[in-house]
Amino acid sequence: MKIRLATKKELKKHLPNDPVRPHIKAEWRTAYGREVFVLENKGNIDAVMCVAYTDEVPKSEKDMNFPGLDVAVFYTVWSYRKGAGREIVFKVLDHIKANKQMIERYVTLSPLTDVATRFHQRNGAINIGIHKDCQNFEYF
Repeated sequence: MKIRLATKKELKKHLPNDPVRPHIKAEWRTAYGREVFVLENKGNIDAVMCVAYTDEVPKSEKDMNFPGLDVAVFYTVWSYRKGAGREIVFKVLDHIKANKQMIERYVTLSPLTDVATRFHQRNGAINIGIHKDCQNFEYF
């Protein structure tokens, strides 16, 4: 299984399945300072993960409107196979560490749900902030 950037066609096909932020358009997700990764297995997409690059840890979706170089923000992830969500998080984390050395922090912009909290805590992330509409976890 490997990760790669999603094509716009793939992204538009999979966007309705985004459980957290289906309202964010494909054009925004692929604009400067943002990337969408897919976990591919034998030609099938097992998971999708969207990343925005900023200079500060965002406290809302609006805070991701200002691209930067210091913080990779994992703002949504979904999977079609058990375990694929975890797998894509760590593959993308490793990819960014290897290819974008200027990134200093790896954080989430997660919903205020028990599912999101358990997912990130089980995977070793630390909660660094709870806000009105979201929470942040940090991966090291």
